Amino acid sequence: MLDALTLVTGVAALLLALWCGWAAFRDQPTKDWHFIGMAVVLLLALVQLVIGIVALARGDRPAQGTTIFVAYLLGAFACIPAAGFMSLAERTRWGSVTAAAGGIVLAVLEVRLYDIWGG
Repeated sequence: MLDALTLVTGVAALLLALWCGWAAFRDQPTKDWHFIGMAVVLLLALVQLVIGIVALARGDRPAQGTTIFVAYLLGAFACIPAAGFMSLAERTRWGSVTAAAGGIVLAVLEVRLYDIWGG
């Protein structure tokens, strides 16, 4: 795993959470710009998923087990789209809260991925 990519993805997820949280504070739903931000964070998570799978295919093994590592990789990839779809269903400030929560969840998953890999 690339430590720098994990850090960048986690920081980007936290910035997304702050941005969406600020929109919720101002009583605004998620807007197109928020979804563009989610797409950027999702792209980072996709790159991390591919790099993680390639590392496993090369024979590298996480310190705490391959199964848990793959589960966390898939969860990290899925949490932002899930939050985005839920925020589309809730077109109030709570949609922004949902997107912010997705960003926080992804940041926590990044910390855990780093730990599982042996960081």
